[in-house]
Amino acid sequence: MAADMMILGKRIKHFRITSGLTLEQLGDSVGVVPSQLSLIENGKREPKLSLLNAIASTLGVSVQELLSTEAPDRRSELEIELERLQQSELYTSLQLPAVRSTKGLSDEALEAIVGLHKEMERRERLSIATPEEARRANTELQAVMREKNNYLPELDELAEDLVKRAGHESGALMHRTVAEMANLVGFELIFVDDLPSTARSITDLANGRIYLPPASIPGGHGLRAMALQAIAHRLLNHQKPSNYAEFLQQRLEINYFAAAALMPRSRSVAFLQNAKKDRNIAIEDFRDAFGVTHEAAALRFTNLATEHLGLRTHFLRVNQGEGIFRGYENDGLRIPADVNGSIEGQVVCRKWPARMAFQRTNRTNEFYQYTDTPGGTFWDSTQTGTGEKEEFSISVGVPFDDAKWFRGRDTERREVSTCPNENCCRVPAEELAQRWSGKAWPSARMHAHVLSPLPSGTFPGVEETELFAFLEKHANAGA
Repeated sequence: MAADMMILGKRIKHFRITSGLTLEQLGDSVGVVPSQLSLIENGKREPKLSLLNAIASTLGVSVQELLSTEAPDRRSELEIELERLQQSELYTSLQLPAVRSTKGLSDEALEAIVGLHKEMERRERLSIATPEEARRANTELQAVMREKNNYLPELDELAEDLVKRAGHESGALMHRTVAEMANLVGFELIFVDDLPSTARSITDLANGRIYLPPASIPGGHGLRAMALQAIAHRLLNHQKPSNYAEFLQQRLEINYFAAAALMPRSRSVAFLQNAKKDRNIAIEDFRDAFGVTHEAAALRFTNLATEHLGLRTHFLRVNQGEGIFRGYENDGLRIPADVNGSIEGQVVCRKWPARMAFQRTNRTNEFYQYTDTPGGTFWDSTQTGTGEKEEFSISVGVPFDDAKWFRGRDTERREVSTCPNENCCRVPAEELAQRWSGKAWPSARMHAHVLSPLPSGTFPGVEETELFAFLEKHANAGA
C-alpha cells in the first residue's frame, strides 16, 4: 500500500511539472493548501476520490493514468526504489541515516546509491542462500500460509470425516483408532525395527502396508502422527515431488492432516471457545485435552485462532544455540529474517521470551512475558523442552490487547526489545569487551543443515537402493 501511494504521488508530481504548475497553483485550482498536496506527492497521504478527480481534470489526464502502477520516469523509479531499500531489515540493522532524494541530489548520485544498495542485498543473498532453492520455496510457502491465516479447512474436513468413520468421538485419539483409520483407506500398520535411518515411515503401495518404527519408541504421540502422515499421503494422492516446493507443500499438508486428526476441528474449536469465554486459554490445557505434544498443540492453535476465535497470533520454536527452527505470525510480530525473507536459523532477541525462558531454573510450568518491541507490545506463553540434540522453546503469543483471553495475562514480567538495533542485545557491555577483546577464541559448533537441496532422481533424503531393499525384504517375509 505504501509503495502504491508513493507511485501515485510521483505520477501526480510528474504531470503537475509537465503542465507547468506549481504546488500553489494546483492547490488553488483544486481547493487544497500546498502543504496537503506536498504530503500526497510524497506518498504520505492518500487523496480522496473527489480530490483525485479534481487533480486529474486540472492536469488534463484521466484518473486511470494517475493510478497507473508504473513510475512516471526514471528519476521517480529510483526514488521509489531507494525508499523501499532503506526500509529493509538489512539497512535498518546498520543504523545509518536515511538519504532523502532532494532536488540537490543528482540523478547520477541517486543511481549510485540505489546501485550500492542492490549490490549490498545481492551479496547478502549470496552469503546466506545455501541452498537457495529450498529457502526460497519455504519462504514462499510461509507467505501463502500467512495469507490463509495458517488455516486449511479442506484438510480439516477430510481429517474429521475419517476420524468419525473410525468411530472416535471424544478424548485422545488412540493407537488402535489410528490403525482403524489406516484400514479404512486400505492399509495395515506394521511396526519394524529396521527402517532406513533416513525414513520416518514407508508405505508399500503394492501390498497395502505402512511400516513404522516400534511402538515402544519414546513418546507415543509421535508414532500416531507418523501413521497419520502416511495415511494423508494416500488420501491426498501425493506423487513423487519433482522439486523442493512440491516436497514442502506435501510435508505441510500431511502435518496439517495429522494435527487435524489428533485435534479434530469441531471439538478443538469448542474447547478453545469455552476457554476464551472463561478468559483462560492455555496451550498446556489444549495439549492435555487431546494427548499431544506441546508443539503440536501450539501449532494447531495457530490453525484455528484467527478463523474461529478472532485472534491474530504468532508461534516460534527456537532451538537453543541454533536459532529459529519454525515460526509463524499474522499479528505483526517482526520475526527476524534474512534478505530473502527466510526465518530459519535466524537469532531472536535475547530479551524475547523464546530465549528468556531458558534462564529459568524451574521449567515445569509455562513462562509468561510481555515484550515491548518497535512493532508494539506482545504477550507470550513459552514452554521449554529437550530434543535429541538440544533444548528448545515453544512460544505462542498475541498482541497486548488480546492477552486478556489467556491464562498468565497477569504476569508482571516485562522486557523491552529494540532489535534489530544491535545495541539491544548483540553488542557486549563495553567493560566486558575491553576485558576480553582479542583474548578469547571459541571453537564454533557446526549448525544443523536447514532445508538441504532435494536430491535429483530420488525420494527426498532417502536413497532408492536402501528403500527398495527394505521393501523387498519385508514383502518376501510376509509372502
